[in-house]
Amino acid sequence: MAAWVPSDALGRRVLCGAEYATVRYVGSVPPTAGIWLGVEWDDPQRGKHDGTYEGTQYFKCRHPRGGSFIRPNKANFGVDFLTAVKDRYGLNNEQDVQHGTENTLVFGKKTVEFVGMDSIAEQQRQVRLNQLVDISVRECAVSHAGQKEEISRTCANIRHINLSKNLIPSWETVTAIASQVQNLETLNISENKMKFPSTSTSVSSVFSKLKILALNQTEITWTEVLLCAPGWPALEELYLTSNDITVLERPDNVLQTLKLLDLSDNQLLDGNQLHLIAHLPRLEQLILRNTGISSIHFPDAGFGCKTKMFPSLKRLAINDNKISQWLSINELDKLPSLRSLQCHNNPFMDTEKNPETLRQLIIAKISQLEVLNKSEILPAERKGAELDYRKIFGNDWLAAGGNWNPEKNKPSEEFLAAHPRYPSLCLKYGAPEEGELKGRQPLTLKNQLLTLTIKCPEKPEQKPVEKKLPESMTIQRVKGLLYRLLKIPGSELKLSYESSKLEGKEVELDNDLKPLQFYSIENGDCVLVRW
Repeated sequence: MAAWVPSDALGRRVLCGAEYATVRYVGSVPPTAGIWLGVEWDDPQRGKHDGTYEGTQYFKCRHPRGGSFIRPNKANFGVDFLTAVKDRYGLNNEQDVQHGTENTLVFGKKTVEFVGMDSIAEQQRQVRLNQLVDISVRECAVSHAGQKEEISRTCANIRHINLSKNLIPSWETVTAIASQVQNLETLNISENKMKFPSTSTSVSSVFSKLKILALNQTEITWTEVLLCAPGWPALEELYLTSNDITVLERPDNVLQTLKLLDLSDNQLLDGNQLHLIAHLPRLEQLILRNTGISSIHFPDAGFGCKTKMFPSLKRLAINDNKISQWLSINELDKLPSLRSLQCHNNPFMDTEKNPETLRQLIIAKISQLEVLNKSEILPAERKGAELDYRKIFGNDWLAAGGNWNPEKNKPSEEFLAAHPRYPSLCLKYGAPEEGELKGRQPLTLKNQLLTLTIKCPEKPEQKPVEKKLPESMTIQRVKGLLYRLLKIPGSELKLSYESSKLEGKEVELDNDLKPLQFYSIENGDCVLVRW
């Protein structure tokens, strides 16, 4: 008997063993008999050709070896949503058929059947389905909604659905499922290669309560996002990773409620694409990991001024990009609400080998930052970073036209472009004194590292730690480091040290602004920490 092929098989998603594919052809392939499915595999390594067989092209593939012909009985066209839910949560009728003997009881040699047990089991099943709020049918081969209103009748309380990595063929299918879930708040349909609307669609109330939507690895374009977005009036979080999105467009009257946008692993054309989404009024978190951007620039604001772009942006992630110039970090100080930054794995970080110095430079350049690379910035650490920055670049400031006399203080445009916060730091702490700048080592020279043992004499449960610290590191910065290392507030720390040469003698490290070398600390000495 010939295998059944759905009438809408063309374009459908199928599962063949553990491999996913899209049906590109249904029909005969002479000289063989019977019906074949021409499929394009998600993993092109699984294929054999580009849809051409014996000189005839039956279908097209993106990859020259991404296609195969399979018999229909090898293809799993999937199940409806409710069948997948019942299977996943052990609520399917078939499981009760297998345990049918549970409806009988034996008294001696007599078997007594409990009439109505099937209907009771069905009622219990319905109750359990109705209690489900958070449903995950990931990798359950869901391909369609099923009978109309069946989901709303059976699972009335669903609020969160994970439909990732299934056989969903189109946004239309997603809508058919969601239209039966009255209070849907979270929807994850990642890892489904789908067709999205190519023209604007009529706005419905299907997604009126949706707050979180994940569309990672769905091959959606930004244009398609904007075409669907009028149907998401309450959306707060949108995840769009790994979709080959290269260009953005301005969202006009859509996505205005968005608080989080994740565009990671999309190779954007350039950093200027960000200007097109810069006026989303409520956007608080923007995730741009591995997007290929090499620079960030806010041209509407000058040195020391705030941009009108990204007015609500508090958290920014730009890890794993190609940002090579410190100028882009300077630009981030223009963001009026920025509080948290992640920027690991960018070329600009290679300009400074000491990670502690690198952290201090970023802190000094971005005035309102409270968290850097997931580590909190304490007031003591910020003060130390800003004072150090003011000293480190003091000679450059003088050489560029800076002066202790306010009337003569006219640093060059080039200096201000490289150090836009320098004037405000001078206002905050005063211009660096001449004595501070004498004999100052250039930042590029490697400071002498001291190997020190750090102990907490009043906390014996804290094991001693060995750290290498630059001898030019101020006590204030040491405290900031120890706060993160020992998870205690830096402002409350009291530091002293014992010399390896003078046993029993303890010297208090009492001036936060002095470097370690001021106290003649040497390799092998022990820093004592109390709080």
